[in-house]
Order: sequence, then C-alpha cells, then structure tokens
Amino acid sequence: MMKKLMILTIMIFILSLLSCNTTEPPINGKEITLKLEDVSCTEAWITLTTTNLQLPTIVTLLQDGKARKTIDVETKDSLLYIDSLLPNNTYTFQSTYQQINRSEIVSSNELSVTTMDTTSHNFTFETYTFGGQAGSCALYDVAIIDKNNIWAVGEIYLLDSLGQPDPQPYNLAVWDGKNWKLQKLTYKGFPPVIHTLFAINEQDVWLDPWLHWDGENFQEFPIDPVLMGVKVNKIWGNEDGIYVVGDNGFIAHRSTSGVWSKIESRTTTIINDIWGIINNQDKTVLYCPVSSFFVPGDKKILKITDDKVDSVSWNRDVRLYSGWTSDENFLYVCGEGAYVNKFGNWNQINLPAVGMNSVRGNDINDIFISGDFGFVTHFNGTGWITYNDLLQIDTDYYSVAVKDAIVVFAGRKYGSGIITVGRRN
Repeated sequence: MMKKLMILTIMIFILSLLSCNTTEPPINGKEITLKLEDVSCTEAWITLTTTNLQLPTIVTLLQDGKARKTIDVETKDSLLYIDSLLPNNTYTFQSTYQQINRSEIVSSNELSVTTMDTTSHNFTFETYTFGGQAGSCALYDVAIIDKNNIWAVGEIYLLDSLGQPDPQPYNLAVWDGKNWKLQKLTYKGFPPVIHTLFAINEQDVWLDPWLHWDGENFQEFPIDPVLMGVKVNKIWGNEDGIYVVGDNGFIAHRSTSGVWSKIESRTTTIINDIWGIINNQDKTVLYCPVSSFFVPGDKKILKITDDKVDSVSWNRDVRLYSGWTSDENFLYVCGEGAYVNKFGNWNQINLPAVGMNSVRGNDINDIFISGDFGFVTHFNGTGWITYNDLLQIDTDYYSVAVKDAIVVFAGRKYGSGIITVGRRN
C-alpha cells in the first residue's frame, strides 16, 4: 500500500511539472496578456491587454528577464512600441503588475519575438537607353514577371527603314533574359503611347488598360463608357480584378467578369498611384496618393477597403506621387520628400531633397524609391543608401519595380527612354 501511494505521488508530481508553463494563473481574476502585432528589423509592436486590473495603473515590461520599461496603462488594451532591437534576433517579453502594499504579482504570458533580418544593399546595375534620334522618348512604367521576363511601357521613336523619323512609337520593351526587344502594339490599328501596366502573373498582364496579355496573345478591349475621356495613370490588380486611377479623381474597378464600375473618390485632383494588399480579413485594401504639381487641389492619401473610400490621416502641405505597403500597419509614400506611417504615426525619412516619383518593395526590409536626377535609394531594414553612381542630372526615373533579387527603374534620359536593372549580389 505504501509503495502504491509513493508511485501515485511521484506520478502526480511529474504531471504537475509537465503541465507547468510560464503564465501564472489569474489572481482573483486579474490577468495580463501580450500579443505580437508586427515586427521589423529593429522594432516590435505588442498589444498589452489587462483583465480586472484597476486602471489607471503601472505595469513593468521585461525584456529577456530584465526590466525594459514601466508603462502607464490607462485602457484595457495598450499598444506598446519597442525599438532599438537588433536584426535577426529573438527576444522574450513579459509584463508584470504588483499592487502597491500587496504581495500579489500578476505576470503575463512570455512572448517570443524574432526580428526580421536585413537585406543586402549590394546591387550591380546595368543601364539601357532607347531612341533619342527621332523624337522625345520615355518609359513610364515597368513590371517584373521574373528575372528573364521584364516589361516596360512608354513611347520610343526610332528611324524607319529610309532613315526618316517614324511618327508611330514603339510602346513596349520586353527583356527575355538576354536582350530588350521593342514592340509596337496597336489599338484599333494604331500604336498608342502606353502609360502604365500591371503584371498579375505571366498569363495576366494589363496595359493602360485597353490591352491585355493572356500568355499567348494580346487582346484589345473596347473602351468601356466608364473609362471614356479618362487619362489612366496607374493600374493595380490581382486574381479578383483590376483597379485603375487617373486624372480628375478617377478610380474604377474591373471585375473578373469584365464589368467596370466607377468608385467615387470625393476628389477632383489627380490620383497618381495605386497599390493594394489583401488584409488579414481577406479584404482588398487600396492606397492612392492624390495631388498635382500643376493643378491646385487636394493633397491626401485615399484608403479604399472593398470599394469603400476613406482616407489616411495626412495634414502636410506636400505633394505625393507614389505609395507602397505590405500590410495595414505600414505605409510608405513619396513625392516632395519621403514619409513612413507606422501604426498611425508619420515620420519623414531623412533623404536628399529631390523629387521622388515611385516607391515599391519586397517587404518592409527591402524598399526602393526612385526619382529625378537619377535618384535611387534602398532601405535594407535598418538604413537607407543612395546609389551615387546612378545620379545623372539629365535622368529622371518615373517608375520602379522590385521582385526578389531584381529591381528595375524606367524613365527618361535627356531625349531617350532609359531602363536600369539592378541585380542583388
């Protein structure tokens, strides 16, 4: 009997050890929980939630077992911002609460946070120019399907077979892995200047958006009444359809069934760019910088969720030409300067005073901005670097695309079209 009792006691002790964790059981229903919201290379955002704590109160945040900061908690949920972390490191956070003159201590769960690693600044750049002898040329937009399939659109004027200027432009340049091949796409029998394109995949590429590539052929689509008289500036899309933006506050959506519908933007100013994501609720969220260099009007950032228009808080009298994000917690914009919004807080990025026309990224640790005078800058997660070798007073980059280890800039160099391709070393 005594032997059985000892065995039972040992088993209960072992089970109690196996069931232990780092979260203390609630004391009188009082509880603190930590939840990771997002993380960068050097920052973390953590939601601290209290249950049955008398507020306001003070909570201590521990980092790797040592007190990091004391927090004045005034609401049930508090967003904590942690900076000065190291890239590609794992940290453990825990919060504790001890009521004054009482011995009880309430401890939260232990939260493990791994910061993002940095990306390399090291790229090898190669520049190509097109035209320049038969008229003013430019490439306005670029898309990367893969490293051996890159498209750029615009207007390239060449000499004809008799050595005379050809008035009809080549409007598409395609990189096949070895060479750039110029094409003269036609719409209704004539080659138009193409201002923008977006590649959803190799079998779904939209151009301006009257032309569509299905993987084998170019298709001409009639100009829908919604699009009549509209200058389209940018396209963004996914497997659920495409969105276009343009002058006079124009926004429209084309469903996969081919139905166009206009979205009321509540502005009449130029919408310069559009970039979209699918958020955690599987909703399409679009960001559209609004402003014009030549026409007075709104300077704002539209945020469109499932075709419902709102705006991001923006109170600076600054023109914006481009925006990019990877999730709803971050937003990068550029134009007259570059700015980043992290969890609702805006900061200006310390970059040279130059016009910035386009921003795109792989993730928040791999972002490019391009602009006037050959300006190109890269953020690797901890800092920005400007590629001085590309700076040219006669060069303007209008668009940038980045995918994996390839980045491409398209624009104008004096009277020629220009494309610069960067490959990460």
